[in-house]
Amino acid sequence: MRFMMLMIPKGYENATPGTMPEPEAVEAMMQYNKALQEAGVLLSLEGLHPPSMGARIAFSGGKPEVTYAPFAGVQEVLGGYWMIQVKSREEAIAWALRCLASENEILEIRQIQEFEDFTPDIQEVASEFIEMQAQAA
Repeated sequence: MRFMMLMIPKGYENATPGTMPEPEAVEAMMQYNKALQEAGVLLSLEGLHPPSMGARIAFSGGKPEVTYAPFAGVQEVLGGYWMIQVKSREEAIAWALRCLASENEILEIRQIQEFEDFTPDIQEVASEFIEMQAQAA
């Protein structure tokens, strides 16, 4: 099973462009990343620039509308993620509990939807895209 562990740092929604974590925090996170890698469960990981460097696109009434930061009313944003492959949600939680996060950070764990999780009618619709993707690779 694949799980995405989402890092949600409080206050990051208001961070200025170019905001970076403290070196001590990065060092602690690198130790955690190394443990994930050595255990063979880490598939990928990335950190994200603050929302002040991004945009949001809403599709209200079917028409896309772009909003540039700051985003009014947004209280939680992603700071980064890990993609891991483990045997169960409980194992994913066990790995999350080992994270050296600070008291202002939250980890959210979400299981990835695999092709086999979908009903046959959805698999049929999605199989066209999967075939195109395989041909492109």
